[in-house]
Amino acid sequence: MEPTGQSKPSGSLHKFLRMVLFCVFILGCFVTAFLMYYKPSTTWLNHLLESSDSAKSIQHVYTATSEKNMTIVLVWLWPFGTKYDTNVCSSIFNIEGCFVTADRNFYNKSDGVVIHHRNIAGDLSNLPKSQRPPFQKWIWMNMESPSHSSQLSGINNLFNLTLNYRRDSDIHVPYGSIVAADTVEDFVPPSKNKLVCWIVSNWSPNHARSKYYNELRNHVKIQAYGRAFNNYLSDKDYTPTMSSCKFYLSFENSTHKDYITEKLYIPLSMGTVPVVLGTTRENYENFVPRDAFIHVDDFKSPKELADYLLLLDKNQEMYLGYFKWRQHFKVKRAHFWAEHTCKACDYLRRKNEYRAFNNLNKWYWG
Repeated sequence: MEPTGQSKPSGSLHKFLRMVLFCVFILGCFVTAFLMYYKPSTTWLNHLLESSDSAKSIQHVYTATSEKNMTIVLVWLWPFGTKYDTNVCSSIFNIEGCFVTADRNFYNKSDGVVIHHRNIAGDLSNLPKSQRPPFQKWIWMNMESPSHSSQLSGINNLFNLTLNYRRDSDIHVPYGSIVAADTVEDFVPPSKNKLVCWIVSNWSPNHARSKYYNELRNHVKIQAYGRAFNNYLSDKDYTPTMSSCKFYLSFENSTHKDYITEKLYIPLSMGTVPVVLGTTRENYENFVPRDAFIHVDDFKSPKELADYLLLLDKNQEMYLGYFKWRQHFKVKRAHFWAEHTCKACDYLRRKNEYRAFNNLNKWYWG
């Protein structure tokens, strides 16, 4: 008779259970090894977990790290702290194969690092401290003139490329350009009820433009806007006001080679004739047609310029002559700052040879 109570497994059954447990152990080891081999790297996971980008941007992170031909550009310092959409190289500028990001976790993978000069600390303490990968290029970006950019002694041998408004920079991004029009037709400027206008935000009585304005206003009426004139102009009023002026004082805050800013291109795009003060007429003509603007250097004095503007005000045919170029061309303004970083990426994709720039201070401030 079998004894009462729970029976113990027989010897053969005990061996069978041990074998099952052993197989389960081996299978677990195999699965663990499989997952360790195929799982994403810790760095990759950190990029996804630590990145503050949206879900759409995360998808591009995956694309950037999975496609071998993708060029990665890292924005190290947001220009003046201004964030912008970095995912537009293809959609807006037709530049393919670029991944632009401000996520510093991509530093070691980045083909280029764009560093905005005006945001660099005087002691360079906010520049990358990790060793630079051998394939990586540092790109110096600055759209301010030398007069409004501090010269830093420690940057002379740091950068490989320059990104600037100057035509002799490695990556040339002007404030605007004149491009072929879609159709050829006569341009009719908007209706005008003001003769001369000036919209200025930074006023200094010692600037050459301020001195010229103070003399010019003695001979012709000027509608001036800005804090200095207690005549604030809102954003919504900016375009209609600019368009309603026959002439606009496109006076730059400093005079430097190729330094021609939106002060020229905005009135050009709105059907207003710019009166420029800045670099030479010859320099302006490298960028825009000679009959598209009036240069103060064409006149012996502000009074002589005022007399000419008054003449054009009475002679419609002469005035419309400043818009003949619009039959064939139109204005294209720079897309800050996305265009700059996308063009940096485009440069890196086209030119991957070693490049060094060892005389930055001399080139820009010399």
